[in-house]
Amino acid sequence: MEKTILLIEDNMEMRENTAEILELAQYRVLTATNGKEGVRLAHAHLPDLIICDIMMPELDGYGVLHMLSKDSKTASIPFIFLTAKSEKSDFRKGMSMGADDYLTKPFDDVELLNVVETRLKKSEIIKSEFTRSADGLHDFMDQAGGLDELIKTSKERTSKKYDKRALVYREGSFPGEIYFIVNGKVKTYRTNNDAKELVTGLYKEGDFFGYTPLLEGKPYEDSAMALDESEVISIPRDVFFLLLFNNRDVASKFIKILSDSVIEKEERLVQLAYNSVRKRLADSLLLYRKQYMKSETEIFSMAIPREELASMVGTATETVIRALSDFKEEKLVDVKNSTISILDAEKLQRVRN
Repeated sequence: MEKTILLIEDNMEMRENTAEILELAQYRVLTATNGKEGVRLAHAHLPDLIICDIMMPELDGYGVLHMLSKDSKTASIPFIFLTAKSEKSDFRKGMSMGADDYLTKPFDDVELLNVVETRLKKSEIIKSEFTRSADGLHDFMDQAGGLDELIKTSKERTSKKYDKRALVYREGSFPGEIYFIVNGKVKTYRTNNDAKELVTGLYKEGDFFGYTPLLEGKPYEDSAMALDESEVISIPRDVFFLLLFNNRDVASKFIKILSDSVIEKEERLVQLAYNSVRKRLADSLLLYRKQYMKSETEIFSMAIPREELASMVGTATETVIRALSDFKEEKLVDVKNSTISILDAEKLQRVRN
């Protein structure tokens, strides 16, 4: 697929020569004569890469980068500064603002094309979905890296095995890492003054958890417990923040990964506040199914202790048992000992509030 490059350069000769080189290399090139026009074209066309001069009238290159960084649609586009200045202060300012690379004038066609190809290739790696496994995580972190510090500390990505019902971290403790599940299942939960639990999240192989307190610099507001025998990789705080802050592409990708569960968690809090027990139970069973079902062609079955299900629904264990019996009579689920099988997910989805 043809890649689109936006070239923002006020010097006509430089603009035309650079555009010609890129077009000969089979890139589609959009050109802007000043920063304001460049910002407009970036929003209109969402190019694959932007090459921008620093010293321009109306809006300079720093202003262009600043404005594009404020918009989620353009913030992750690879950005290369084009400048005649070579002082270290200019490089440092641009990179601290989030620029991905520099080309210092004069440059030849090989320099230009090498930088462009490298940035586009790296961007594709970051945008692509990593395999949600230990190897996939290591590959993502190494490929996203290019950072000497990250490579040095990659050996710190250690894994640990947890027995069923073993605590990964405890409510009130201070975070020093985030966690990635290699295999197994983990739940997070809060405990009130009466020692009653409320499940706040369910996580499976390929999921991250425990990151919100690290971002906020606060103690854990919940505890994390393995639901099965589980293997978990811990990513030290320093490595996590290197990924997050030292590379715009990585930050964009990582934030997307880490935010996958935020909307779902907010929806669950609303459901707990306004939905009936019957509706909350149906939604909780569907969440277990969504998180832990391995094949769409099979009936989902899982051993779920009634106390745990009650903490998920936010009600008494006896109330959950009664509601489950109703669901069984309606042939929505089958119940054998602690194992619950969902027979009709569509009807569970339509359970009235």
